[in-house]
Amino acid sequence: MDGILNLNKPTGLTSHDVVDRVRTLSRIRRVGHAGTLDPMATGVLLVCVGRATRVSEYLMAGRKVYRAEIRLGVTTDTYDREGQVVTESPVTATRSQVERALAQFQGTIEQIPPMYSAIKHRGVPLHRLARRGIEVERKPRQVEIFRLELTGWDPPYCTMEVTCSSGTYIRSLAHDLGGALGCGAHLTALVRLASGAFWLEEATPLEELTADTWQSFLLPIDAALANFPALHLDARTAQR
Repeated sequence: MDGILNLNKPTGLTSHDVVDRVRTLSRIRRVGHAGTLDPMATGVLLVCVGRATRVSEYLMAGRKVYRAEIRLGVTTDTYDREGQVVTESPVTATRSQVERALAQFQGTIEQIPPMYSAIKHRGVPLHRLARRGIEVERKPRQVEIFRLELTGWDPPYCTMEVTCSSGTYIRSLAHDLGGALGCGAHLTALVRLASGAFWLEEATPLEELTADTWQSFLLPIDAALANFPALHLDARTAQR
């Protein structure tokens, strides 16, 4: 049995927890996800089953859309609400100042990944080093922010929607926004609204998967290529 599951990941589970759940229900070992979501985050998590794992790289390459809630005035060591508070500052920024600050992060930017991430340093995930109190230098990574819009303003909280390239850390974006405003900030909630051609409105809640029903939610493998241009060949050309 092969295909793609567009799942709505609940908060509190790691992406690997979801993969393990699918393995248990399907009794198929060859299962993997196409793009990590932090335990705190919810929303679209694509899980590849069987031969669909071969196209996971195409799924991961798709644009991502997020809704993020940010708390201004407080920084944490993980850049999100699950970390330890590092600094606290008064928030004097106005909505227009936040919008101007967001504008500088649109387009091609460089991000420094957070220490609490799965990126490896000499074979060891950064988050393991961070939990030992070890901080290492991280090289900036180039990412693309296609759209960044302030959609909610209730100081000290704000909400934004982001359309970005694969590999973008929304936690880092929240942290850097706080730095630009001079008050610090951290991420308090994150929902992945879309991954490539797969949207949250069409996602299956994880709790609806059972050993008897999971197959009915499988999408065909070629759904991974929906956003890629098609090349149509006649029979003679296809045989060359």
